[in-house]
Amino acid sequence: MKKITLITLSLLLFTACSTHINTTSTQTSRITIPKESRQLLLVTTDNWSSKDGTLQRYEKTDNHWTKVGESISIVLGRNGLGWGKGLHLTPNNAKYIKKEGDGKAPAGLFSLNNAFGYAPSNFKIDFPYATYKATDHCVDDSSSKWYNKIIDSTKITKDYKSFEHMKLKNNLYKYGITVNHNPNQIAQAGSCIFIHIKSPSGKGTAGCTAMREEEIVTVLKWLKGEEKPLLLQLPKEEMVKVVFN
Repeated sequence: MKKITLITLSLLLFTACSTHINTTSTQTSRITIPKESRQLLLVTTDNWSSKDGTLQRYEKTDNHWTKVGESISIVLGRNGLGWGKGLHLTPNNAKYIKKEGDGKAPAGLFSLNNAFGYAPSNFKIDFPYATYKATDHCVDDSSSKWYNKIIDSTKITKDYKSFEHMKLKNNLYKYGITVNHNPNQIAQAGSCIFIHIKSPSGKGTAGCTAMREEEIVTVLKWLKGEEKPLLLQLPKEEMVKVVFN
C-alpha cells in the first residue's frame, strides 16, 4: 500500500475546505493525534447537519500514515454532529455542542473502550471484547451515579429511570464498539455513544456511528488494542485543525 507522510495526509484531508476556515480559531483549537496511537478511524461529513458520512481507516508505520481498505459509508446522529467530550478541547466559539438527547453524534477525537456483541465473536479479534445480555444497561439518566456507564442491572442498586438495553430485539448491537465520549460523566453532555450496525432503513441514529454488519466486522478484525486506536469524527471544514503526530 502507498504510504502517506503526515504532511501529505493533512493536505489531502484539508485542501477541499481550507479556504473556509478562520485561521485565528485554527491556531487556538488544534486537535493533536497522540504519537502513541497507530490506528485511526477517520469519519468525515460534508457539514455539521449531515447524518451521512464516510469512514476511512488509517494506520501509522515509521511515522507514515497509510490508508487501509476502502472507505465505508456510515450514518451518524439524525441531527448531524456537535462537539463532544473527548481528547480535544472544544473551541470557545463552538456553535454546535453535543447534549443529551439532541440526536447529534459527538465531533472530536475519542479513544475506544471495547468491542461488544450478543455472543462471543466467532472470528479472531485483538481488541477487548465484551458479551452483553439484555440485563446489561447503558444508563442515559444523568441524575444517576451510573450515568454513561454500562452496568449489569442485576448486580447494582438501580437509581436510574432511563437506559438502553445492550442486547436488543434486533441486530443493531450484534457487533459494536464503545466510544469514550464524556468519560467524566458530565451531566447532560451525552451518553452511550457506540459504533454499531446501521438500520436497514439507513435512518440517522440517536448519536452513534453506524455501518453495515460486514463492515463493522472488518473494522473489528483490524483493530489492535496495543495500537491505541482512536476515532476522529468531524465535518470536513474542521479538518484543518488536526495535527498528525
